[in-house]
Amino acid sequence: MTLQNAARRAAALLVLALGVAGCGGGASSPSGTQTDARPRLVTLDDLKDKRIGVQIGSVYDLYATTNFPDATILQYPSFMEVTLAVSAGKIDAGLSDSDTLAEIIRTNPDLVVFGEPFMQSPVAAGFRKSDRALRDEFNAFLREIRANGVWQDMSDRWMVQLQRAMPPLPPSTGENGTLVVGTSSGGFPFGAVRDNELVGFDIELALRFGAATGRAVRFADQEFSGLIAAIVSGKIDVIIATMFDTEERRKQIDFSEAYYTQDSLAYTHRANTVPGGSVADAEARGSFIERVTESFRNNILLERRYLLIWNGLKVTAIISVLATLFGTLLGALVCYMRMSPLAVLNVPARIYISVLRGVPVLVLLLLMFYVVFASVNIDPVIAAVLAFGMNFAAYVSEMFRTGIHSIDRGQWEAGVAMGFTRAQTFVHIILPQMVQRILPVYKGEFISLVKMTSIVGYIAVQDLTKAGDIIRSRTFDPFFPLIMIAVLYFLIAWLLMQGLDHLERVTDPKYRRRKAVAR
Repeated sequence: MTLQNAARRAAALLVLALGVAGCGGGASSPSGTQTDARPRLVTLDDLKDKRIGVQIGSVYDLYATTNFPDATILQYPSFMEVTLAVSAGKIDAGLSDSDTLAEIIRTNPDLVVFGEPFMQSPVAAGFRKSDRALRDEFNAFLREIRANGVWQDMSDRWMVQLQRAMPPLPPSTGENGTLVVGTSSGGFPFGAVRDNELVGFDIELALRFGAATGRAVRFADQEFSGLIAAIVSGKIDVIIATMFDTEERRKQIDFSEAYYTQDSLAYTHRANTVPGGSVADAEARGSFIERVTESFRNNILLERRYLLIWNGLKVTAIISVLATLFGTLLGALVCYMRMSPLAVLNVPARIYISVLRGVPVLVLLLLMFYVVFASVNIDPVIAAVLAFGMNFAAYVSEMFRTGIHSIDRGQWEAGVAMGFTRAQTFVHIILPQMVQRILPVYKGEFISLVKMTSIVGYIAVQDLTKAGDIIRSRTFDPFFPLIMIAVLYFLIAWLLMQGLDHLERVTDPKYRRRKAVAR
């Protein structure tokens, strides 16, 4: 038996052992929603009419759809979301690889495995079909670390000893440029965020490859489902993210030699394995204050996770403010074109407004990053600012046009009669009134933009929402991180609203007159 298979078997046995231990727990109250008439989850055949959660873009998505046609297949953006849904009883079971599942069950005893391993898949690094030289370099590097014992040491530390800290690694000179590695921090042992740094088997493998080839390594941590699009469009150089080598994926990318092999297992909540069990019957642990205190420690203080929140908060604020400024200026230009009597200006403005208001922001964001700037090495934050700004401009331009049309035409004529040019009339007479009239609608659109920035994690931007997802991938706390992020978004929106309310007051002539009288 090879060392790789030994490590894999050990992980699978650990999962099964933890599962058996979990099943040995006390049965839940008979008052639960699941009754004896509903079969318990014992084998994979029991999933034929159940709710199965899978990570979108994973091999389990296709496997569940093919093998359980009568089941309800629910797709989630990450493995962490699948696990949270299983824990909360929103789905009956999830599908996962053995090593990742072993780590999850070790920290979540309410989750157990059932049935036998149903799939064994090779894990490999992904490359663009046109980049065979880099793939060959990786294969040579992989053979070397297998021969000199480095791979064995890595596998032993991460998979068997369950170490969670990076070892001292050889430095990279960076003389051969930068290697952009696409990964997805779904949790230990392969990739997770600890002390605000990426760690794990995949991370160490990428760093060692970079050092061996004289390249500085930069990680693009993003949604798993977007990794293939990222490498095909040239945004990353290699995928090292516990990706299974499958025929379907080989149509789009090339794979290296396998650097690991994984068993796949089904898992569920312990309550689903006992007669009359129910997730709702789980016994509460400790008082409310104790649980909140423990959640605060785990989600904020432990491993300095507050830094993730702070950094994500800054990124959210930067994208929101810059996108608003860019969108407002672009909206003014589009409004000018839209109101022009010249068809060469008016028609493109009409098309722009119709298209941008009809395309979902997420689709626009992905198009900007993976299509429009496919051949440009653009910072994802800048791509996000452009995408949100363009969307914002389409709505702002119509606000401006409506505000201008609401001003009586006679005021334009009066300004010209007083000796003002049309530009001076607009700046001194029309614009102040227009701003005061559109501000209530503008505020609402601005706050909507701030909340829409929560999707930037799809292009590997670590904003506030992404920071919360990373924390949940480590703690698997379904409530505290979500509530914390919701509160922070509310505070951001509230502070921005206060600033816009102040602007609305100072632009109100009645407010200025009252203030002058008070003096």
